Amino acid sequence: MPTPSSSPSVGLDPILDRLSSSDCEVKFKAIREVKNHIIGNRTKKLSYIKLGAVPAVAAALADSDPNLIVQSAAALGSFACGVDAGVRAVLDAGAFPRLIGLLSAPDEKVVDATARSLRMIYQSQLAPKYDFFKEENMQFLLSLLKSENENLTGLGAGIVIHSCKTIGEQNILCHAGVIEKLSSLLDGSLSQRDASLESLAAIIKDNPAAVSKFVELHSGRALRSVTDLTKDRYPRTRLLACLCLISVKNSSTCYLQDIGIKTKLVYILLELLDDSGQVGDEASFAFSSLIAEKEDMQKLAFEANAINKFNCLLQKCPVQPKRLEGVYLALADLCSKLECCRSSFLSLQVLNLVVDALTHEDAGVRTAACICLRSVSRSIKNLSAGRFMNERVVFPLVQLLSDISTSVQVAALGAISNIVVDFMPHKSTFIQCGGIKELVQLTKSMDSSLRLNALWALKNMVFLADKICKEGIFVEITASSIASLISDPEPSVQEQALALVRNFVDGCVYSIEHAFAEDAIILDAVGRQLLKSSKIEIGIQGMYVLSNIASGNEFHKEAVMKLLFPQDENGSHSFFEQFLQSHDSRVRTAAVWVVINLTFPASPGAFSRVVTLRSFGIVSQVKKMVNDSCMDVKLRARLALGQIITFGDN
Repeated sequence: MPTPSSSPSVGLDPILDRLSSSDCEVKFKAIREVKNHIIGNRTKKLSYIKLGAVPAVAAALADSDPNLIVQSAAALGSFACGVDAGVRAVLDAGAFPRLIGLLSAPDEKVVDATARSLRMIYQSQLAPKYDFFKEENMQFLLSLLKSENENLTGLGAGIVIHSCKTIGEQNILCHAGVIEKLSSLLDGSLSQRDASLESLAAIIKDNPAAVSKFVELHSGRALRSVTDLTKDRYPRTRLLACLCLISVKNSSTCYLQDIGIKTKLVYILLELLDDSGQVGDEASFAFSSLIAEKEDMQKLAFEANAINKFNCLLQKCPVQPKRLEGVYLALADLCSKLECCRSSFLSLQVLNLVVDALTHEDAGVRTAACICLRSVSRSIKNLSAGRFMNERVVFPLVQLLSDISTSVQVAALGAISNIVVDFMPHKSTFIQCGGIKELVQLTKSMDSSLRLNALWALKNMVFLADKICKEGIFVEITASSIASLISDPEPSVQEQALALVRNFVDGCVYSIEHAFAEDAIILDAVGRQLLKSSKIEIGIQGMYVLSNIASGNEFHKEAVMKLLFPQDENGSHSFFEQFLQSHDSRVRTAAVWVVINLTFPASPGAFSRVVTLRSFGIVSQVKKMVNDSCMDVKLRARLALGQIITFGDN
């Protein structure tokens, strides 16, 4: 017979009786037994939760025996540690308000145990949101941070880390003096230093005013303390100090812009990648936040041989999913801007590892691999060489379009959008792998992010495509579906649907005919959208659709005229004029292109169209635009006016 300690599924029921016993000694031993069983053991935690042990343990918080309360609080903290199901069970048992109340207990051991338990709860996103705007809550938080009890100060910092998410929350914490209280903990114990660093980073993140307050605190002494902690003996302290400095650097262009500190941060984080524990897992995410969207930082990282470092990490087996995810995201940021980084990435054969990761069992790893592939495939040189458009890369990407995770699907669409763009000789591979059918299917998704990104990929697929490719895609998606997407509830989806049509009707006459399929259902949808939408991006795409159609034959040009100048308008006003007068130069440029294509002098009906344009005040508006502040608009307006005056000034 197995003993209770070797199998959580055997002999559990009797323990519920002991947990609920009226005998304090029996109850005490039962709670201690449960606590000892579940420490560090996720499987046993879940078994006891399923059994219903948490409410029985939580009930002991109401006992008068301090020792029993301590055991109960410790066991509840263990249930909550690292397991969301445990946090949920503790909250559902009503233990949270009881634990808060016990922080003011006279027994120091009770306070300690309670604070530790609450710290475990506040490490989960399921913990209740703390309202800093209530005066009594702020005073309570300050009392925690002022305490000489290490667990209480740690709890206060944990509350800040968990609940400080908005600019308003950051500002009220600054105003209340929380930054000063947290900064004073930088000279405290290891636990206090780490808690202080993490909570300071939460308060100053993306908040220049909070950054200035922190940097100027005690004439810069707090910032110097954090900088010194990047050399601390403990890896986690070094990591948290780096994260705090990254928050300062990323939130304000006034501080930490010296190349020395930038280089130092790069090298410290690369060194921390070697840590075998949680620090190593988190270091790559910190590295990403340091270099993301910053070409100068990516160049420093490249010079520090970062790509080779990440490649070496990927060669180690096995690599935990969280670490894999972080490494691929860091590589994605490294390769997002610089061709030298992409070349190094490809020369080291890292692409093979990324492709393998597309089929990883962990959704986070699959997502990160797609994001990495998207960054690397920004290389025009390697795209044109067909480096990514082969079955080994394309087939798993297409498979991910039906992944159970929406995040993976969106990331796969992002990678596909890059890979299919522009280079015709390689597009057939994507079609042969069934990619078009999957993309079209996703345009019908209930999730707007999937519709948006699927349209984006189709738009890039159609860009500069030949007749056969366009026809194949158009038959698959159908004119009625495109018209429906142009009228989608989401403006971003409308924009990409119009951009898709713009690419469909770009080119020869046969391309323009796509707008007239199914009784011109697409052209009608474009007109309706332009009439009712005020979104700049929709105006830009809609105008370019009309411009491309107007570059066709007389039938096409007249169709655009009928859309812009309906017969029921008496020659005094047209909605088209608002696009020529837009405050956005991109809209004005696109609108003038419509005029240029409608008035091409060699067109048989050009004179008649000029007369109509003049009667609606369009010619007068174009004359004003020859002195536009935007050079693009000015040049196009002069070209349009030059064509118009070939028919005479009147």
